[in-house]
Amino acid sequence: MTTTAPGFPTESSRRAFCVRTCQAVSLAAVASLLEACGANPASPSAAAPSLATVTATVTGGVVSLTVDGASPLAAIGSAALVQASTGNYLVARSAQDAFVAVTAVCTHQGCTITGHQDQTYVCPCHGSQFNTNGGVVSGPAVTALRRFTTQFVGSVLTFTA
Repeated sequence: MTTTAPGFPTESSRRAFCVRTCQAVSLAAVASLLEACGANPASPSAAAPSLATVTATVTGGVVSLTVDGASPLAAIGSAALVQASTGNYLVARSAQDAFVAVTAVCTHQGCTITGHQDQTYVCPCHGSQFNTNGGVVSGPAVTALRRFTTQFVGSVLTFTA
């Protein structure tokens, strides 16, 4: 047993105080990190509807998909998440015979973008927003999505990834 002068804490009570203090500081640090990385419930990422998913084929590095009346890309202004063996792409129909294809990988931390609202793609991980041309509308991302040149002939959309 350790004896101390009257009015001074014992070594075991000092140790307990230090342990509790370190635990409290650690919990506060973890809580702030979780809050910083979590999507803000009020942000568009929490409410952005998921994109329809379309499967594409790849031949010689060219991604191709059929766009007909039943396709989620049938209407001007529509968008879809296109899945292919070379990756995931976001495709939007900008005019009757024109489409815009961009990578679906968010430039912030590499999450797959799956949301679309008001002509804006929304990353579900941290809420970055991109216009249908791939440009950053709001961060945390600061770099635009990679854009691909598209070609639409008949009912087949192609682009080289």
